[in-house]
Amino acid sequence: MSIFALSDPHLSLAVDKPMDLFGGNWENHAERLRQNWLELVKPEDTVVMPGDLSWGLREEEAEPDLAFLAGLPGKKVLLKGNHDLWWNSISKLNAKYDSMYFLQNTCYFAENTIICGTRGWLCPGDSGFSADDEKIYKRELGRLRFSLEAGAKLKAEHPDAEFLVAFHYPPFNERQEESGFMDILREFSVKQVIYGHVHGNDAHNRAVRGVRGGILYHLVSCDYLNCMPKRIDSMEGRIF
Repeated sequence: MSIFALSDPHLSLAVDKPMDLFGGNWENHAERLRQNWLELVKPEDTVVMPGDLSWGLREEEAEPDLAFLAGLPGKKVLLKGNHDLWWNSISKLNAKYDSMYFLQNTCYFAENTIICGTRGWLCPGDSGFSADDEKIYKRELGRLRFSLEAGAKLKAEHPDAEFLVAFHYPPFNERQEESGFMDILREFSVKQVIYGHVHGNDAHNRAVRGVRGGILYHLVSCDYLNCMPKRIDSMEGRIF
């Protein structure tokens, strides 16, 4: 049993939003993702997907994309991205799909790993960071804390378990400076983080990857991974 990660599939089975306009890494990406997933992920595995799941604006537009993910092997732990405008009541979503868990202010336990996280947002120091951004940023800090506090209760029962924290946005600004997200991660002794949102070769090359400040960061955007879910070994601190 393994944990995999992949973000930003940007599925559009019910809306006209072809991703191949954004480069060759997106050509026929839904089918490539399906084939790679079937080769790698087993029914007993868990796949963490931190956001930008569907281009649908409303639930009925996103439903074919969610059904596509639900039909793939493994348990999917889903977080909200900035484009997931269809995302509505957590209780309603979690009641609808047996193979998917929608995570918000909570945590999920798999493979002796406590999966926590939140969408994240722009951070202070980002260009154009506004008063409205400050409000959302502080709300996301609160949601991260709620998630990790829920995880800490699980860790009391499973002291050998490790945290794996998922964000949609990178948890730092465009200059890769410290943020309140990092403060909270260190407070809870988080050692491993996955995030997406970053697209295009230039942005991929600039992205934080590897160990920084005692935390191992993984970029798991779909185009960066070439539509290939990545296996995370949270106990050894490596990504395969």
